[in-house]
Amino acid sequence: AQVLIGAFDSGQSAAIAQVTEQPGVPFVVNIASATQLTEQGYKYVVRNFLTAQQLLTNGLNLMKEFFAATGHTPKTAAYLHVNDTFGTQVSTGIAKTFPSLDMPFKIIETIAYDPAARDLSVEVSRAKASGADIVMLTSRLNDAILLVREMVKQRYEPMGVISPGSPGMYEEQFYATLGKYADYCTSNVPWYNPKSEISAKVIAAFKKRYPNDKPYGHIFNVGFTFEALLIAADAYSRAKTSEPKALMAALRATKIEKHVMVGGPIEFDAQSTNHNIASVALQNRNLQPTVVLPKEAAQMAPVFPMPGWNNRS
Repeated sequence: AQVLIGAFDSGQSAAIAQVTEQPGVPFVVNIASATQLTEQGYKYVVRNFLTAQQLLTNGLNLMKEFFAATGHTPKTAAYLHVNDTFGTQVSTGIAKTFPSLDMPFKIIETIAYDPAARDLSVEVSRAKASGADIVMLTSRLNDAILLVREMVKQRYEPMGVISPGSPGMYEEQFYATLGKYADYCTSNVPWYNPKSEISAKVIAAFKKRYPNDKPYGHIFNVGFTFEALLIAADAYSRAKTSEPKALMAALRATKIEKHVMVGGPIEFDAQSTNHNIASVALQNRNLQPTVVLPKEAAQMAPVFPMPGWNNRS
C-alpha cells in the first residue's frame, strides 16, 4: 500500500500510525481525536480532524449558545462517557477545561462505562438519582441507543441529552432503532457544509450508490472519509509520484479551499493537524440530524427543554 486512510477510532489509528511509520507509508487520518496521535513525532501522519481538546472546547461553547438561544439554562448535569481511548481523553479534557469556560451549570455526577456493555441500567439509575437537569454524553452508537432506551424505561426525563462532541446520536441506526425517542437529542460536532458544491456532489453520489439509505445519517463519516481521499489524491496530483518522502511532503503542503465539512481550508500545522474545522449544534428533528446553531447555518430553531418521552407524535 502506498497510502493508508482511517480509522474512525483513536486507539486503532494510533496503532496504525506505529506500523506505517516503520516502512515510511503515509497515513491520512480521517476521524480520530486523541491529541497524542500527532504529538508522537511521527513523520508519516496527517490528521484532518479536531483533537479531543478542540472538539470539546467547541462543543462546550456551543452548549452555552444553545441555552442562550432557547432562553432556558440547566443548573446541573450528569456526565456519562465511554471508557475507551476517546472517551477517557474527553473526560480528562472536561475536568481540565470546564472550570475555565464559565459554564452555566455544574457537573454533579460523572459516570464511565464500557462501550461494549449490553446493560446500562445501573448507570442510568445513578444519573436519575443525581437529579441532574441534563445528561451530557460522550458516546458511540450502540451505547447511545442503550442509554436512551433505558432512560425511557426508567422514566428519566432530563431537560435534554447533549453531547459536547461524539458520534452515535446523529447516525441513521440511532433513528431507525429508537424512532421518536431519537428526536431532540443534540450533538455538537463537525458537520458537512450544505452550501458546498462538493457536498452536493458527494450526497448525490451517495444517494445513487445507496438508494435505500438516508445520506444525512452517514454524512459525518462519509464527509471526513471523502476528504481524506481528496487529500491523498490532491497530494499525489502535486507530487506526481507515490515515493513516500515526496508524497508526504506534498501532504504536508496541502491547502484545499473547496471541500465538504464546515470550516476553513484543509491545511496542516507543524503537528500535522487541520485546525480549521468548525462544529455545529445538531439537534435530531423529525428523525434527521438538523443544524440549529450557528444561526447563519441553522435549518431550524433549537428546542430546549426537550418534550417528555410520551409527549411526542
